[in-house]
Amino acid sequence: MALGPRLDLRQSQSLVMTPQMQQAIQLLTLSNLEIEAFVGEALENNPLLEAGEVSREAGDPGDIDLPSAEPEAGGADGEAALDIAKEALDPEPDTGEWGSALGTMSDADLPGIEERGTDGPTLVEHLESQLGTVARDDREAFVARYLIGLLDEAGYLTADIRHVAGDLQIPQAEAERALTLVQSLEPTGVGARDLSECLALQAREADRYDPCMARMIDNLDLLARGDFARLKRMCDVDDEDFADMLAELRGYDPKPGLRYGGASEPTVVPDILITSGTQGEWRIALNEATLPRIVVNRDYLVELEAGCSDKASQGWLNEKLADANWLLRALDQRQKTILKTASEIVKRQDGFFRRGVADLRPLTLREVAEAIEMHESTVSRVTSNKYLHCERGTFELKYFFTSGVAKADGEGASSHAVKARIKALTDAEDPKKILSDDKLVAILKDEGFDIARRTVAKYREAQGIGSSVERRRAKKLAGIR
Repeated sequence: MALGPRLDLRQSQSLVMTPQMQQAIQLLTLSNLEIEAFVGEALENNPLLEAGEVSREAGDPGDIDLPSAEPEAGGADGEAALDIAKEALDPEPDTGEWGSALGTMSDADLPGIEERGTDGPTLVEHLESQLGTVARDDREAFVARYLIGLLDEAGYLTADIRHVAGDLQIPQAEAERALTLVQSLEPTGVGARDLSECLALQAREADRYDPCMARMIDNLDLLARGDFARLKRMCDVDDEDFADMLAELRGYDPKPGLRYGGASEPTVVPDILITSGTQGEWRIALNEATLPRIVVNRDYLVELEAGCSDKASQGWLNEKLADANWLLRALDQRQKTILKTASEIVKRQDGFFRRGVADLRPLTLREVAEAIEMHESTVSRVTSNKYLHCERGTFELKYFFTSGVAKADGEGASSHAVKARIKALTDAEDPKKILSDDKLVAILKDEGFDIARRTVAKYREAQGIGSSVERRRAKKLAGIR
């Protein structure tokens, strides 16, 4: 077979992401406030654009009336599979954080938009406020306060306890007793000298510090390197138990001190407004107070056209006009897509808006995408960084997408609804009869929820609800005060 150069002609089809397509995708992800900054930059770069009011015509996006209707029953999405990654844990207490679980609160616990951004107590103030009820005498309280002053912002004790004893001229055993006292304060994990000790304190408080968990915590370096096979052999557990232990560990806070410090949180501005109509329908509108309006300055366009005599000037003007028209269409399409997505969410979660979090149903991005005939990735972008304000408060759109728990009636219940029920049960429990996780499982099963004990523990911890030991101690202190 002879070898030699030759020229072939082939045809193929491919999707090319033009700069305009990439920008349109970016616009979907941005919130109204971010859109305002984007439009401000466009106004500076394109002389044909100007800020102004756009008159609404029939069919223009602005608000939608959604009739009163119960949402269709959605299937339970189930629990997400545990993703065991090499970067699951950070072996050093002074670098990074791990875990992606965020505490989810019921609608009654979510702060109103006017309450966000308020300062809270610092870590030192929070810890010192607890000393009066647990210190045995003034001397122990003094040493404990000294140790609290040495904690870093994450809550770790970076000083050597021997040096502390030497500085205070007290026996080392006395300094260690004071450190044990500090480590008994809330949040659990403060006063630890390294990450392993911090996690061990939290595991003990949750009554999960068995020999297998102890071996895992003592070998965080193997976990960080991803040497799971060796770690499972050391812990003497199977795959399911190992995944459960890792999920438990990832639920702990590696930097408990960062919960305090008095830093202000940014104010959340809703992008979508939901109000109820006189006939029980929902009125869904974009928040025009944060939605920029731009138009093409036709008078200036005519003036520039008259002065563009050469081909280069005309080409520049046509390019600016095309960019301006594209931006107007892209913003219009963005508004329509957001309203369409929000309308479907409100339709599916009608029970939540009328009766509260107990009626929040399982919902996935795929279900909404199929209903509005869009791609799942588009719905994901639309619901990112967007907030919805209704009579029950301000919620991120992602809040309404939640996994489900099986129920006896076959419809399933949202994980948010189960979390709300767990919180209601723990809030109403008798201080003398604190409910264990097993008891919570039994109560929930009697109410029709098919749920495992480890799921109850996960939902409880995700809301910042302590273990039965923590709650018993906290309610006892509250009774003393």
